[in-house]
Amino acid sequence: MTSLLSVILFGFVLGMRHATDPDHVIAVATIGSQQRSIAGGALIGILWGVGHTLTLVTVGIAIIAFNVVISPQIGLSMELAVALMLILLGVLSLRGARAHRPGSLHHEAGRAATTSRVLRPLAIGIVHGLAGSASIALLVLAPIRDPLLAATYLLVFGVGTITGMMLITGLMVWPLAHVGRGSATVRRRVTTATGVLSLMLGVLLVYQIGIVEGLFAYAR
Repeated sequence: MTSLLSVILFGFVLGMRHATDPDHVIAVATIGSQQRSIAGGALIGILWGVGHTLTLVTVGIAIIAFNVVISPQIGLSMELAVALMLILLGVLSLRGARAHRPGSLHHEAGRAATTSRVLRPLAIGIVHGLAGSASIALLVLAPIRDPLLAATYLLVFGVGTITGMMLITGLMVWPLAHVGRGSATVRRRVTTATGVLSLMLGVLLVYQIGIVEGLFAYAR
């Protein structure tokens, strides 16, 4: 019982901490900046967390059940995918801000817009779950000998991550939902700022992963 409670507490706290990683926050901020309500922002965080947890649990179960080993090259490749995704999100965010500037023509079908709002954070969460940053969760599985306890840890970690990201995105959108309500200029500036941050972090991570950590050297 003590072990179970320790796993639950540790997993939940670490999951909430994991949600605050800079690449996670900036990625969801590029989408959250376009939301008009706190509930909409919180939903973005929940969807991201669900995608992240789905991948994490799937990979974790493979590690627990089949002793799957993720090589350093594969781990770095997954991290590179996150970096490239941040660059893409930054470009899309900047394009979105440009499309909504005064005098521009922009139209998006309601059903397509709704689908995009659901699938984009879910897909981002899935990519983040694949990335090496999730090793924070997976490395803890090593000392947990009981498969049931390990699976419980993964699930609780996922719940903590979902909770943490829901709170973060809700708080991020709160100023926009009040101060920037009805102000297209404020929203456009925030969207531009998050796009620039995402683009810059993505480029920095590509350099860090490819050059400093040597992923590009593996490909030679």
